[in-house]
Amino acid sequence: MSAAAGSDLRVAVTRVDGIAVLTFSAPPVNLYSLELHDAFDVALDEVEADPPRALLVRAEGKLVSGGVDVAQFHARTSQADTKALYDRMLELPERIAALDVPTFFAAHALTLTWALEVALACDIVLASEKAKFGLVERVIGLTPTMGGTQRLAQRAGVARAKEVVFTGELFDAATFERWNVVNRVLPVEGFDDAVLDVVRQVAVGPTRAFGAAKRILRVHESSGVPGAVAATTRIASELFETEDLQHGMASFLENGPGKATFSGR
Repeated sequence: MSAAAGSDLRVAVTRVDGIAVLTFSAPPVNLYSLELHDAFDVALDEVEADPPRALLVRAEGKLVSGGVDVAQFHARTSQADTKALYDRMLELPERIAALDVPTFFAAHALTLTWALEVALACDIVLASEKAKFGLVERVIGLTPTMGGTQRLAQRAGVARAKEVVFTGELFDAATFERWNVVNRVLPVEGFDDAVLDVVRQVAVGPTRAFGAAKRILRVHESSGVPGAVAATTRIASELFETEDLQHGMASFLENGPGKATFSGR
């Protein structure tokens, strides 16, 4: 277990069943700040140093996040200074998106701006029935700066991304599930346990193969189907020497499908 903290701010990593659970808390409403980002970096350093079978990002508190600390934006003194801040902010979702293990985000309640952008950088977004989401930067005359616009467009389409950003409205979990932004909506009661059940189902799988799938999809995002097709056999063949593939093939031949257990190696 690790934790990075300042005053009541806290980002901690715990491990359960091969899953790294990264929990952030910055009372009272989990606003983004540079201090919170620094604490995330410490936690992600630990995750990268000892890769888990899956990563779950979650928040403590009544809200996932009420947004950002606008004072940190307003304190900028020039366009160059502002760009430096935005470049720093963008590093957080990009770092999570670059991980080669399956990543999950649990949204138990209101999830605004930076937190939604981090959620969209994860592979799978799980939401409680009471969760609401928004990119509300329009209220200060800004556009999302942490990749949320484009990642929302990847999931829901350009027109929906424009609607979310232009209106600044809040959208419930059922709507975001219908738009393919949220992967699953889970009951409020027992939400944390239900989330872990979903993550466990993936964490026991062939982790290296999932990482390969993520790499293929990254090529697809930048180069479309032709680029991904061109990269697929190279990426997939690199799995040949993994313990999981060799064991999985032997188990299939000897015992039939669905009997193999995987180590993540």
